Amino acid sequence: MCFEFEAHLLTDSGSGYAPGVSGSHSAADADSAGGLDPRQLAAYFALMEAVSLLQHQVEQQLRAEGDLSYVQFQLLARLATSHGRMTMTQLADGVVYSRSGLTYQAGLLEEAGLITRGRSPDDDRATLVTVTDKGRALFDRVLPGHVQVTRRMLFDPLADDELERLGDIMTRVRDHMRAQPPRSAARGNRGLGPAARAKAVPRE
Repeated sequence: MCFEFEAHLLTDSGSGYAPGVSGSHSAADADSAGGLDPRQLAAYFALMEAVSLLQHQVEQQLRAEGDLSYVQFQLLARLATSHGRMTMTQLADGVVYSRSGLTYQAGLLEEAGLITRGRSPDDDRATLVTVTDKGRALFDRVLPGHVQVTRRMLFDPLADDELERLGDIMTRVRDHMRAQPPRSAARGNRGLGPAARAKAVPRE
C-alpha cells in the first residue's frame, strides 16, 4: 500500500512532486521536474528495494557475529585495509554519514578497545585513528560472513558481463550523486549572490 501511494506521487506530474523537489520550490520548478515515467519508476523501486534487502541482511550478520553496526564495520574495514591508520577526515570521505554521527560511532569503537584516537604527528588539527589488534581480529572474524552474505544476496544472480555493467552503471550514478552540493549548503546559499555563493562552497 505504501509503495502504491509513493508510486502515485512519483508519477503524478500534476501534483508537482518529484524526488528532490520540496514544497517550497516554485510551480515552474515542479513543472520542469515532472513525474517519473514507468521505466524510471521501475528502476527506482527495484534499486531501493534491493538496497534495503541487502542492507538488512548485512546488518543482521554484522550484529550477530560482531555486535557491529554497518558504519562501524566500514570504519574498521577502511582502517584494516589502509595500513591500520587514517585521519578522521580521510575516514569521513569514504563513509556516507554525518560528521557528528561518525565521531559518535568512532567513540563507541574506541570504548570497546577496537580503535584508538589521537593527534596526528603531521598535523595538530587532525585526529589520527588507528585500529588495534583487537579491532583487526574482530574485522577478520566477521569478514568471511560478510562476504558470504554479499555474494549470496548481490552477486549470485549475476553473470560476469552483467556484474561488469552493474559496476559501471552504479559507479556513474555514485559519482553523479557525490558531485551534488550538500542540501544544507544549498539551503544556506539561497539568499547569497553568485560571488558569495562561490566563497561559501566548502573546499575538499
